[in-house]
Amino acid sequence: MPINLAIVGVGKIVRDQHLPAVAANADYRLVAAASRHGRVEGIDNFGTIEEMLAAVPSIEAVSLCMPPQYRYVAATKALAAGKHVFLEKPPGATLSEVEDLAAQAASAGVTLFASWHSRYAPAVEAAREFLAGTRIRSMRVYWKEDVRHWHPNQEWIWQAGGLGVFDPGINALSIVTRILPRPVLATAAMLEFPENREAPIAASIRFTDAEGLDLEAEFDWRQTGPQSWDIVAQTDAGEMRLSEGGARLSVNGQLLHAEPEQEYPQLYRRFAELVRSGRSDVDLAPLRHVADAFMLGRRKVVEAFHD
Repeated sequence: MPINLAIVGVGKIVRDQHLPAVAANADYRLVAAASRHGRVEGIDNFGTIEEMLAAVPSIEAVSLCMPPQYRYVAATKALAAGKHVFLEKPPGATLSEVEDLAAQAASAGVTLFASWHSRYAPAVEAAREFLAGTRIRSMRVYWKEDVRHWHPNQEWIWQAGGLGVFDPGINALSIVTRILPRPVLATAAMLEFPENREAPIAASIRFTDAEGLDLEAEFDWRQTGPQSWDIVAQTDAGEMRLSEGGARLSVNGQLLHAEPEQEYPQLYRRFAELVRSGRSDVDLAPLRHVADAFMLGRRKVVEAFHD
């Protein structure tokens, strides 16, 4: 039988990604939505998650797609009602929130899925396999895009807990923590805050691991023209380039892997597997690296940013 699914927070990412992925997956039946402003045609819509849960007891699982600052309260209500929960990335505004949600899910005997969509980019697993078979000498991450294009007039993303440039940057960190054979740790960071914002517009972080890996990540929201979503590793087997957000893998300039993007369809397949097997998947490594960057980072105030 299909899983009766509800979505909370009907915005751009839901319309562009979640709704098409759910519609194409026979494991789900979308039965309700809750949002302050958005609506989904053809199903029951509510203004709050409380109203939705009370009115539609047949809901079995909930996808939470509102800004991270508001996700903990909604997730707590869904878990207390015995619903399986899918968390958009980042899974919460803090590590403590998500750790507590994991404990709540375990106590309630339901699934909690902290989703990292970029890990499901087509060439990520091929990059992981390549790096497992060679020595990595250094790695550089370049994640630079235009915030005016991707997040126009979205004030929540500039507020405390909205992560600023780490909202896209955490996608890169989710890939890095998947493809590297060993855990890494941040050693230094620089965060650039516009004088009129509470979250950074650019950041650089240096990492290492137990074997002294040289890893640096650069995130910037002021990119114009072509956008940059690249991870480049120098290895004993040559230069590996994972480009276009994980869609294409090249080694020494030769394209080895490129397929159409299917990130959200794969996320929903994974969620269905977890629900049916009674398991959770809550990997906090990407969010932990962001937290470490805020703890270690030197703060630099830059000119005011205006949409």
